[in-house]
Amino acid sequence: MRVLISRKRYMGVAVCIIAICWIGGIASLAGQDSETEADENPDLFSGHGRWVWAPETHDKQTCRLWRSFHIPTTGEVTRARLRIGVDNGYRLIIDGRDIGTGSDWRSLTEYDLTLILKPGRHVIAVEAFNDNREAGMMLELVIEMSDGKVIRIVSDTQWHIVPREDNGWEREWFELPHWKKAVDVGSMLPRGDKWLERIPSMIVQVPQIQPIEQPIWESTWFQVLMWSGAGVALLLYLRLLTKLTIQSKAQAMLHGERARIARDIHDELGARLTELALEGEVIQTELPEESAARPRLEALCEKARAASGAMDEVVWMVNSKRDTLGDFTNYACKYTQRFLANTAIRCRLDVRADLPEMTLELPVRRNLLLGVKEALNNAVKHSRATEVQLTIQKTGNSIMITVEDNGAGFDLEKLDMSRNGLTNMIDRMRELGGDGRIITKPGFGCCVEFIIPISKTGRRAGSGVGKDGNL
Repeated sequence: MRVLISRKRYMGVAVCIIAICWIGGIASLAGQDSETEADENPDLFSGHGRWVWAPETHDKQTCRLWRSFHIPTTGEVTRARLRIGVDNGYRLIIDGRDIGTGSDWRSLTEYDLTLILKPGRHVIAVEAFNDNREAGMMLELVIEMSDGKVIRIVSDTQWHIVPREDNGWEREWFELPHWKKAVDVGSMLPRGDKWLERIPSMIVQVPQIQPIEQPIWESTWFQVLMWSGAGVALLLYLRLLTKLTIQSKAQAMLHGERARIARDIHDELGARLTELALEGEVIQTELPEESAARPRLEALCEKARAASGAMDEVVWMVNSKRDTLGDFTNYACKYTQRFLANTAIRCRLDVRADLPEMTLELPVRRNLLLGVKEALNNAVKHSRATEVQLTIQKTGNSIMITVEDNGAGFDLEKLDMSRNGLTNMIDRMRELGGDGRIITKPGFGCCVEFIIPISKTGRRAGSGVGKDGNL
């Protein structure tokens, strides 16, 4: 019985020894695999700079780290790789451009900056955040040049700490005097009775950073071109404004001079002609009825009155205060009534109420009045009419002045255009921007139309004399 118990004890001890050896072997194999992974990736744990931070560390802290560097112009960048890890999170900015964010110091993030780094000065800015306890940033930038040179920027005490009250620090090309230097925080994180060094265990690669395609309107040459064009446009505007100012002053002086001339003519010549006509009438009354001088004095007085009327017309044309369409309408109607008063022809006036307020320049007023006079004169001499109508109305974007009679009319094809004063006046109206028409047939009277646009943008009616009487 004792022998059987002893054997069982020996067998249990043997099983325990075998189990312990098996477990130890597995553990040994596991440790051997971990060391192999570390030996196969020696670059993963070294060469990434030191853990750096602000001189003071506290929970919920934001730390701004800044560093500038220069890439020589002797070659091109063939490869640029940046690795970064921060306890606990970060925002990476290169030359004012956000590149990426990350967290968890156990892994390094690798950025390929080959396409965005060119020869010249550059700035790395890191806005790091510490949740609690210890904190630090580890960074390495390796730039390979086409000439074989290698530029290496790592996290060390050459970095600067930017105060939180400084704005726009990511775009500063040079450090400011009040910025402090970063410190090497070294090994941290106490666990048990020893300090464990914080070493990242993996690398996370992100896609290659692409350059920003600058819109054409943000390019330097485009902005220079636009500013140059704006400058030229401004100079042209100032030049035109100067010319307009000078022209406005000259126009005002011209209007003033026209008003003075009209006043002087009316006051001087008008008074003299009136005085001459009155003296002739007085002398005529003093002569005997059978005197041969009485008819000659009567003719002289009539010429003086005619000259006074012609002078009044000249004064009206010259006077700048009578440049409106309303003034022209009043004068044309009064002239028509006076002209037809001594004839057997009945006068009819048709002036529409919707006439616009507009200014007629001196050449337009003069030619319109001469055209109306010529049409009235032809109607009295040749039409054998019993009625003449003057119509002034608005048609579309134009003003139409019509002189129409109910006389015999005539055939336009037999009209001598070179000797007809009316067609010459219509041609002059076309040269001024207006137009005109003669509408007539034998036995159906004659209608003469003068058309002027209300504004310079008004459409001009067609021209030309045809068989149908349109001009």
